Amino acid sequence: MPLTRAAVLTLILLAAGGGGSGANETDDLHFADLEAPEHDYWNRPLKDPFTLLKDDLEQGRLDLDVSNEKAYLESLLKALKIPASTQMVVYSTTSLQLGLISPRTPRAVYFNEDLYLGYVQGGRIEIVSIDPDLGGIFYIFDIPRNGNRPVAERSERCMRCHADEDTHEVPGIAIKSVIPGPSGGSLESYRRGLTGHEIPISDRFGGWHVTGADEVKLHWGNLIGRFTPEGIVTTPLPPGEQFDWSVFPVATSDMLAHLLHEHQAGFVNRFVQAHYRLRTALADGKGKLLPEDREKINTLADELTRYLLFAGEAPLPAPIAGDSRLREDFLATRRADRAGNSLKDFDLKTHLFRHRCSYMIYTPLFQNLPAGFKKLLYDRMGKALALSPSDPDFAHLTNPEKTRIRAILQETLADLPADW
Repeated sequence: MPLTRAAVLTLILLAAGGGGSGANETDDLHFADLEAPEHDYWNRPLKDPFTLLKDDLEQGRLDLDVSNEKAYLESLLKALKIPASTQMVVYSTTSLQLGLISPRTPRAVYFNEDLYLGYVQGGRIEIVSIDPDLGGIFYIFDIPRNGNRPVAERSERCMRCHADEDTHEVPGIAIKSVIPGPSGGSLESYRRGLTGHEIPISDRFGGWHVTGADEVKLHWGNLIGRFTPEGIVTTPLPPGEQFDWSVFPVATSDMLAHLLHEHQAGFVNRFVQAHYRLRTALADGKGKLLPEDREKINTLADELTRYLLFAGEAPLPAPIAGDSRLREDFLATRRADRAGNSLKDFDLKTHLFRHRCSYMIYTPLFQNLPAGFKKLLYDRMGKALALSPSDPDFAHLTNPEKTRIRAILQETLADLPADW
């Protein structure tokens, strides 16, 4: 599939001008100084899930299998409650350990709702752990060899990509999409600063393997490129052609895992930004919102409500099945109402979920928002889910779907306003 440089640059410009940005439109990039007293990113006590287990890991209390790399990875994922079925395989050199990554030795990424783990063959384990106030906390450590215990180092270098313009300079989740060359190095990149379910499928997955989506033809996954006088020419790179799946816990890089990861990354980045924006605004107003900040916070609440309710979600170009083990693992933590409905119930025909309200609303990142701002979000959501009058921003939700979402939230959230 030939692709000229001009075509690539056109895609970049279209993406930069379109919706779905991981960066909010309410301010410039420099709204949060991580070292400011109201944030104190490097010294504030941490509550993220990996930090809470860090001592057990370093002291050998997690009972991990150190017989080989694969066994260690599998036992670590189990200890961290990260399903191996979430595995996504990436062969572009878009990682701190780029010297070890190539189409022959791709990197694997795994995740749950609060933890993201990267594994590089012969390399180190990478962790992004979501603190409910500070966002991403980054660690890197060696896989134990020769009886050595791991020492998890809090990494500043990870923040070169995970706290730059892609995440609005707060600690978040970065997803690169590039056209890799034969060794994995990027020839062109696109979707800079964009994360979330609004990004068209045709703009995703560059440098990643994608399985379980044969009917979805137009995307950048499973391709490799080379420069020619006419521009970049891409050729297929089928998953498993240049590497052995047996080095990984599972033989998948399932489309459903990619879709879930994209939605979560968009959620994390937006809500981490919200925490920092709110703290910054309150610090600027010495504990009160200034009039100019109040308007920005209201706009922010509108943007977050749209994301929570999947407004602007990119449609699936074809139905997908989703790996059966991944579906089972994901649904194992579903919260259902009395009718048996859950925010985790899949659609997978034209969009991701049957009840389009993000299951990430249950995470500490959302639940730890300041009470006043969370009530503002709940009020916005209540209006968006009203049967009449119907808000045109949420015309994608039918009245029966709105009714089901309201019932699920009323029966699974403890802090909804009494009049909701």
